Parts: sequence; structure tokens; C-alpha cells
Amino acid sequence: MTTTGKQLFTTLTADGKLTLEVAEASFPEPTGNQVLLKMEAAPINPSDLAILTGAADFENADYSPGKVVADMPEPFLSGQKGRHGQRLPAGNEGAGTVVATGDSDAAKALMGQRVACVPGTAFSQYAIADAMMCLPLGDHSAEAGASSFVNPMTSLGFVETAKMEGHDAIVHLAAASNLGQMLNRICIEDGMKLVNIVRRKEHVDLLKSQGAQYVVNSSDDDFMDQLRSAIAETGAYLGFDPIGGGKNTDHVLKAMEQVASSQMKEFSRYGSNQDKKVYIYGRLDFSPTILTPSYGLQWTVSGWLLTPFLQRAGMETVVKMRQRVLGNLTTTFASHYKSKVDLEGMLTKEAICDYRQMKTGEKYLVTPWG
Repeated sequence: MTTTGKQLFTTLTADGKLTLEVAEASFPEPTGNQVLLKMEAAPINPSDLAILTGAADFENADYSPGKVVADMPEPFLSGQKGRHGQRLPAGNEGAGTVVATGDSDAAKALMGQRVACVPGTAFSQYAIADAMMCLPLGDHSAEAGASSFVNPMTSLGFVETAKMEGHDAIVHLAAASNLGQMLNRICIEDGMKLVNIVRRKEHVDLLKSQGAQYVVNSSDDDFMDQLRSAIAETGAYLGFDPIGGGKNTDHVLKAMEQVASSQMKEFSRYGSNQDKKVYIYGRLDFSPTILTPSYGLQWTVSGWLLTPFLQRAGMETVVKMRQRVLGNLTTTFASHYKSKVDLEGMLTKEAICDYRQMKTGEKYLVTPWG
């Protein structure tokens, strides 16, 4: 027996047309460890925008009810050659009620429960998910639980990564984001020193009102002085950058090296022997990542992705992280939304041109049933 409902799909064709559309879809009976959820809420995260909007021109797109067609420029068109012609679902995470299950004990135990999940198809009225990737929400609402995986587990993952790599301090860029505010609360709870980099005075005030000790403003004339001072006080030689493009990572590595070099007793033409690392975990800026030869030779720039981290961390650590999220869903890991839209509402010009900007504190929540 199949279930039918509306679902959002995204298709990029070789001629540069990106089509987003809401269409009727069929959902099969779940088997084994699968569950079928009636989706109630799903956030639009920056990670969703990679296939949802990318760098396409939505200012001049062709809009119609439940459908939009936009042009994808180069080099982003050829850079996504692997998906050309594929009709893909979207929506990494969300929350809903389990309405059918496979025959495994883990799946059956979730029948009738409201759960958070990571189906990758959350912008839909129904979704199939793995029972092991579902988090029972108890008395929490779907709205409270909709963002209980990507941002909470990512921010916890940063702290766990730091601990695994022997660090007790972190530098975080775009730190006033929803995720950044979570990370600040976690670091305060765990005693992990955190250097927050923001670009507006109101973001400095926001984070300091939430207990942040080190907040530097990249728009200030003395930004690098502020950054060096914070790194010197905290010993932060590990950074996480969601921006990706431009010279943000370069600035962090440069400040780290300048602090480390200032503490050397003897000059070395190779720079300091202090390990310096920045993980890039997002692409808020699509421009090239610019690095300059100004931090010696002891440095690393790498990518960070949640799923590989969870596999590396192991099930025991992952279970502890999930339990911590559930226990603090409305405090440490609370999310807030600017607007709620249904599936068709996602595809209006006003909505797309707004949520794709990924402004601090202006996240959208999709409620598939209106």
C-alpha cells in the first residue's frame, strides 16, 4: 500500500535551468528498519540551499504557483554536472509523526510517536526515514524538534572535534548565527574557550548578552588586533568557517601565526611550529577561498561534514550527543524562526530571495500541510 502527498523537487538540466516544483509523490510502505512519517515541520538550513537554490538567478526567474525556473550560471552549472537531469528531493531534517513502520523492533517502537529525523526529503508531506536516525520528541512540538539534528549535532561536533584533536579553544566565524549561538552556549557549559567572529556591532552585543567572553568584529578597523589578542588569551589554534569564500580563513590563520611567532624565542624562516587548522564547513560565500603565504608551513585547511564526523566519533559518542540535545531542546539547542511557509510558499519570489540570503536570526520553517 502506498501513500500519496505533495513533495518538493529540484532539477538542474545541462542547459542551465534550475527548476523547483511541488508535485504529487508516492511513498511506499516502509520495510525493515524504515518508518513513514507525516511531516509537520522542516527548517530551511544553509546546507539545504546547495541543491535548492545554489547560485541561480532567482531575481529574474520565471515564477508560477508551486513552480519556479531559474538560470544557473557558470562555473556552478558545470560544477554540478553529476546532478544534471536528476529530479531530486530536498530538506535535510524535520519532525513529524510516525504513521507506518517496517517490521523491525526499532521501527515498531516508534509507531504513533512524534520524532525528529534526517530523511533528506523533509520538504514533503510524508517521508521515509531510518528508525535509528529518528529522535523521539516526547512532549516537544514538531516546531521545537524540527531543527534538533543539523545545527545541534554540528555545534556539538565542533566541540567534540576540538577535544579529539587536543584543543581547549575554538575560533568560529559568522558566530552570531543560530548554530553559532548554540556553540557559544555549549562552550560555556563545557568550559571550552571560544573566539567569536562577527561583522556587526549588534551581533557583538547579542553574543555578549548571552555570556560570550571573546567577540571580535571583522568590520572594525582594529579587527586583526582584536583577533590576535583573543587568540593570545585563549590559545585558539583551531577554527571553523561556514563562509568559505574570500579571505576569512586567511585572516584567522594569519592571526594564529602572528601570535605563535611572537612567542618564539628564536626566528625561523619556516614560521612557527604551532599547528594551525581551519575547517571550512559551509559556503555562505561562493567566491574562491583566498590563502596567502603568511602563516609559515605548519597549517591545514580542511573540510568538515557532519555525517563523516559522526561515523568517526562512534556510536557511544553519538548517542550521548543525541541525549544531550533532547534534554536541552528548548534551552541550549533552541531554534527560532522568522517565517513559516507551506510547500508552495517556499517557491514565491519573496520567500526565495529572502531565505537564500541566510541572514542571522531569519531562518524559515516549512510546514508542509499549511
